[in-house]
Amino acid sequence: MKTVNPLTNRNPPYTGLMLLAAAVLASLASPATALTADEVNGVIFADRTKQAAPGPNPFVVKAQILLSRRSISPGVIDGVDGENFRKAVAQFRRQERLAEGEEIDEAAWLILRGDSANDVIAAYTVTEKDAAYDFADDIPRDYAKQARMKRLSYTSPEEMLGERFHMSETLLGALNPERAFSQAGARLLVASAQRSPETGAALRIDAIKSTGMVIVFGAQDAVLASYPATIGSEDMPSPSGEYTIERVARNPNYTYDPEKNFQQGKNTQTLVLPPGPNGPVGTVWIALSKPTFGIHGTPEPGKVSKTNSHGCIRLTNWDAEELADLVKPGVPVRFVD
Repeated sequence: MKTVNPLTNRNPPYTGLMLLAAAVLASLASPATALTADEVNGVIFADRTKQAAPGPNPFVVKAQILLSRRSISPGVIDGVDGENFRKAVAQFRRQERLAEGEEIDEAAWLILRGDSANDVIAAYTVTEKDAAYDFADDIPRDYAKQARMKRLSYTSPEEMLGERFHMSETLLGALNPERAFSQAGARLLVASAQRSPETGAALRIDAIKSTGMVIVFGAQDAVLASYPATIGSEDMPSPSGEYTIERVARNPNYTYDPEKNFQQGKNTQTLVLPPGPNGPVGTVWIALSKPTFGIHGTPEPGKVSKTNSHGCIRLTNWDAEELADLVKPGVPVRFVD
């Protein structure tokens, strides 16, 4: 980042005003965006309409984490009352046989144990391994440039830790205004959204195109998990009908073949892109019995269910990783219109 020394600025009459304005903005912004653990952990149902400052809503943060613990994924935990959060709430209400809707009412909050849960924000200590991670300077959009890289790594500690704890970088920053993300030994506040999937328990998966949701069923048709998903596009729709899971590849590379799939930019030759969380398929590829189609992660978790895919099913990396634990070869995947 380029810095400017105010003492050598070529516009001295404005320097003082600019610095004063910056200081005022900073003083206003810091308290407005900061969020404490107590503010989230201590939220009760009566606080649902209270929010003194702009930024992540503590009530929504807590609800998102409690839903995520049940494997009812809201996508990125960001404290925003958005589409993916509302889809998760609607799915939770269906599972609990509550009245249809997208709101956390008192009945839903009671089942989530929202008033009594006081550990949704927890402490995390940055490790030596975290601090030594080899971050990429940048991830180019062009696949030919990506193919020349050794790994499609995270580009910052904020991105790495945000994904690890299923959070947006904005929420991570609000909880940790000092931003000591790259210092080993630093204590951070993070979302505590642990999940405990039962390995191999999935017996069926429904990919619902109309709502952009993936529902995972187990024994006796019990819902094991649900995820917001990007499922195809108008130009490259996902298939219809039923297929099966063939294999699971973790930390996969990605083979770009414009003759089989799509053409990106001016790239007309087959390319093999290295693995990494910022690769086109993220950290997991779950291959389907229909060639070239699969369920996979993404380098842009905030865009899941909000943008198009090239026919496949795109999840956040952490949801794709959980699904990879739940499934095994032969599990049917049904595309539902």
